[in-house]
Amino acid sequence: MKQLNLQKIQNSLRSKFLKSKVNMIAPETIYFSKDTKIGKNVTIEPYVVIGSKVRIGNNVTVKSFSHLENCKIENKVEIGPYARIRPGTTLKEGSKIGNFVEVKKSTVGKKSKVNHLAYIGDTFVGKSVNVGAGTITCNYDGIKKNKTKIKDNVFVGSNSSLVAPLTLEEGSIIGAGSIITRNVSKKSLALTRSQQLEVKNYKRKSR
Repeated sequence: MKQLNLQKIQNSLRSKFLKSKVNMIAPETIYFSKDTKIGKNVTIEPYVVIGSKVRIGNNVTVKSFSHLENCKIENKVEIGPYARIRPGTTLKEGSKIGNFVEVKKSTVGKKSKVNHLAYIGDTFVGKSVNVGAGTITCNYDGIKKNKTKIKDNVFVGSNSSLVAPLTLEEGSIIGAGSIITRNVSKKSLALTRSQQLEVKNYKRKSR
């Protein structure tokens, strides 16, 4: 009986959003909450789950297999596929969250991109920031959550670890594969990388 009631509620919500011209591909696979708010010209692809307290602006695309809860999505934002937007997150106008990206209790600024395979937690991201694949914010030290601040026009190279508390000043660049533990000054390059070793004519041991 409970399952039937839940299905009835979902059908009602889907019908409401279809009438308000939300573009839903395979609406029977999309799940809403009673308090979901959606603007104009929004596209939601199959198998999206929208939890409680979600506000979506205009001209937004939410791609397949994404999960949103207690967050604010401003205009012209693209999310997913396979993205998780957790509570306390705001995605500013024109930002992009790509596949296999998790964002928690963070602000992602206008026209900033976190395109793939990243974790952004307890972080403020400014405008026009690019966060490379495999980047994580190391926000938990085992006792408390620490904050990361990434200012405007920062470029974070792929596979970087940003150990909070940390500030990356405007226009700075983080070299790929770096573990950053200290603040980075404006318009500078920071990288941590061990020396590459090469053994000539190396022969593997036979068993």
